Amino acid sequence: MDHLQKEAEFLDLVRQHEPILHKICIVYTSNRAEKEDLVQEIILQLWKSFPRFSGKSAFSTWMYRVALNTAITQQKKRRPGIDITTVDEPRVDAEAQMDLSEDFRVLHQAISRLKNSEKALILLWLEEKSYEEIAATTGITVKNVSVQLVRIRKKLSGIIENLQK
Repeated sequence: MDHLQKEAEFLDLVRQHEPILHKICIVYTSNRAEKEDLVQEIILQLWKSFPRFSGKSAFSTWMYRVALNTAITQQKKRRPGIDITTVDEPRVDAEAQMDLSEDFRVLHQAISRLKNSEKALILLWLEEKSYEEIAATTGITVKNVSVQLVRIRKKLSGIIENLQK
């Protein structure tokens, strides 16, 4: 396959799975500029990694893995010296809030208070990925996915309850 064919295949696959990018970016960024930067960084990392994509897993699974790793890495770079897994205040910009329904906005705020690993798991679960797909994407066991999702959903319920007071 020549370079142009490879590039066309890559762009087609990214376009087909573009919603993955936006869902991850909205969870891991606090404003539109950061979101746009993160989308570009994820696409760059996907392109750099594309020659190593073997097709053993679905493109979407591989894309989630690269995108989540890139988002977490970028978030750490933006906030050096701060433990980003325990940020107390949700980071949702006003412009984005206007675009979201109230329920979705509350859910987004609650998710923003989770640890990075918890965000990744709940995002994949909300995407209706099977436990097997979530395990393959995150590199943990199916049993661990199950246990952690039970804990995360309980934690989210508590956070949402507090947000709605």
